[in-house]
Amino acid sequence: MSDAVKELLSQVAAEPAPEPAVEFPFQRGRVALITGGSSGIGRATAIGFARGGVHIAFNYLDTGAASRRAAVETEETLKESGVRVFARSGDVRDSAWVRDFVSSAHERLGGLHFLVNNAGVGRDRALWRMSDEEWASVIDTNLTGAFYVTREVAPYLREQEFGKIVNVSSVHGLSSEFGLANYCSSKAGMIGLTRSTAVELGPSNVNVNALAPGYIRTTRLTERVPAEILDRAREASVLGRLGDPQDVVSVILFLCSEMARHITGAVIPVDGGYLI
Repeated sequence: MSDAVKELLSQVAAEPAPEPAVEFPFQRGRVALITGGSSGIGRATAIGFARGGVHIAFNYLDTGAASRRAAVETEETLKESGVRVFARSGDVRDSAWVRDFVSSAHERLGGLHFLVNNAGVGRDRALWRMSDEEWASVIDTNLTGAFYVTREVAPYLREQEFGKIVNVSSVHGLSSEFGLANYCSSKAGMIGLTRSTAVELGPSNVNVNALAPGYIRTTRLTERVPAEILDRAREASVLGRLGDPQDVVSVILFLCSEMARHITGAVIPVDGGYLI
C-alpha cells in the first residue's frame, strides 16, 4: 500500500462517523426497485427502505464470485428487516433484460412504487485517448440504462397515479474535471432525463428528482480514484470531509416520502459544499 493511500485512509478514519439515516414514514408493504443495489449507495439505500418496511427489488452486475457474494449478503441483510426481496443479476444496458426484470419484480413483490436509478460505471481517460468502448459503456450504463428502467416502470406508476423516482447523478453532471468526458456527459444527461420525466409523469402524481453526490466514501471510489484526487476533494469541500453513503440515503428517503410531495424536477447536491 502506497504512502499516499495510507495517509488518505488515516484521514478518512479520523472523520466523524455519520449518524444513522433518518427514518421517514413509509406505508409498509410498498415496493422499491434499486439498480446497482448490492454495494455502495445502492446497498445503503436498499437497507434504508427495508428498515421502513418497504419490499426491495435490486439488480447487480455479475463480475465474478465477489459480486455474487455481495449480492447474497445484501439480500440476507434486507430480509432481516422482515421484507421480501427480489434480486437478480443483469445489465441495465440490455433493454430486453430490463423489461423482464421490472415485470418480474412487479409480479413477485406485488407492485412498484419507488425507483432509484443508481447503477453506474466510470472509465476515466483523456478524451483524445478514450476508446469507443470506454465512451459507450459509460453512456449506455449510466444514462441509457436509467432510461430503459424508467421506461418500464413508468406505466405502473401512471396507472396507479403514484410514484417516486430518484436518479443518482453526480456533481460531475454539473461541473467537469479532466478525463471525465464520458462520465460527465452521462451524469448531465441523467439530469436532463430527470427533468423530462418529471414533466411527463407529473400529471400522474409521480415525483421525479435527481441527486448530485460529491465524493462519497465507497469501496469503488477508494479503489478507482487516486488518493491525491480524493485528498483534493476533501479539501475542496467546505465541510472538510468526504461524504458517506448514508448522507445520500437520507436525501433519497426524504424525496421518496410524502414530506417531499411538492418537490419534482429538482437536482439536489449532496457534496458537502464541493460545488460552492
